[in-house]
Amino acid sequence: MKHQFIKSALVSAIAFGIAQPAFAVSDEEFNALQEQFNMLADQVEENSKDSSSNTSIGGYGELHYNNLSDGNGNTKKEVDFHRFVLFINHEFNDDIRFFSEFEIEHALAGDDKPGEVEVEQAYIQFDLNENTKANAGLFLIPVGILNETHEPPTFYGVERNPIEKNIIPTTWWEAGAMLSGHYGSGFSYDVAITSGLDGGTNVRGGRQKVAKATANNLAATGRVKYTGVAGLELAATLQYQDDMTQDTSDTVGSATLITTHARWNVGDVTLTGLYGRWDIDVDATASADDKAKDSQDGGYLEASYKVSPKFGVFVRQNEWDNGGTNVAGTSKSQTDIGFNYWPHENVVIKADYQLQSNDSSAEFDGFNLGIGYQF
Repeated sequence: MKHQFIKSALVSAIAFGIAQPAFAVSDEEFNALQEQFNMLADQVEENSKDSSSNTSIGGYGELHYNNLSDGNGNTKKEVDFHRFVLFINHEFNDDIRFFSEFEIEHALAGDDKPGEVEVEQAYIQFDLNENTKANAGLFLIPVGILNETHEPPTFYGVERNPIEKNIIPTTWWEAGAMLSGHYGSGFSYDVAITSGLDGGTNVRGGRQKVAKATANNLAATGRVKYTGVAGLELAATLQYQDDMTQDTSDTVGSATLITTHARWNVGDVTLTGLYGRWDIDVDATASADDKAKDSQDGGYLEASYKVSPKFGVFVRQNEWDNGGTNVAGTSKSQTDIGFNYWPHENVVIKADYQLQSNDSSAEFDGFNLGIGYQF
């Protein structure tokens, strides 16, 4: 409709101009001009159609209900529209494309509101050859399982697992450049130079989210992955940053993150294991808290079973320690058991029960309910 309106308006405009006495033409000349103009308008319309067909829109979202208690009268009974996300992607030609992810967390953002408005991805991707791509801009760090693929229908459990929240600070994005290679043998790699964290030993709190991020010290990340056997995925990531505070004058210096995971799908059964560890260089004059957190690690094991194409059950055991692996009394554990129901492959209803066992903090047990989608 819009294209037809533009075409009609332009035809009318040129006809009006031609009809003025100073530019009087014969009927034959007018018909010839109008035919040429119609051809031009058709070309504009076709180009517009081609452009719009190369732009795609998608997204995902999830609503959570948590009913948890620590057994001492402290409860968490909360309903939260945790995430509303839109993807807008565009293909410029066969070799160059744009990807973006726009998110509103917790439904409301602004002064004294619980949520945030975030741009989690905005990068250009270039095909260098048949097997190699380059990304430049703002993108997700290639680490773990959920950091790059976290749409609700793709994983079990209402909330994301605590390892890929507290050890791998999912969702974690940075700005920079990345080279990726993918081969028919099932082997792939990613190598990235990006902005870095700025939180010292507080790993999750160090995410700058590329918002006027201090970039005195960049980070280097490398990942290798193997998917050459049907149903099997093996991957490992190494990241190094030479200063975790973006300031060489303080007592917290470089850090190394190592993660590895395996996922094996055999028929209707999927077994998953993930482990991650931070080793942070802390000076002898640092605070006792920073010294205690020079090493932080965690991992989980998960088993799931697809009872039917629409219904699956899972159990997951999580163990992590942000208080320092060399310090007693700071480790945490959580057991999750529950189910996913997919009324459509891109819509999921979830329920799970969590049971915590923490050495030095409140233990919140209870159930979670959720609904999510992607398109």
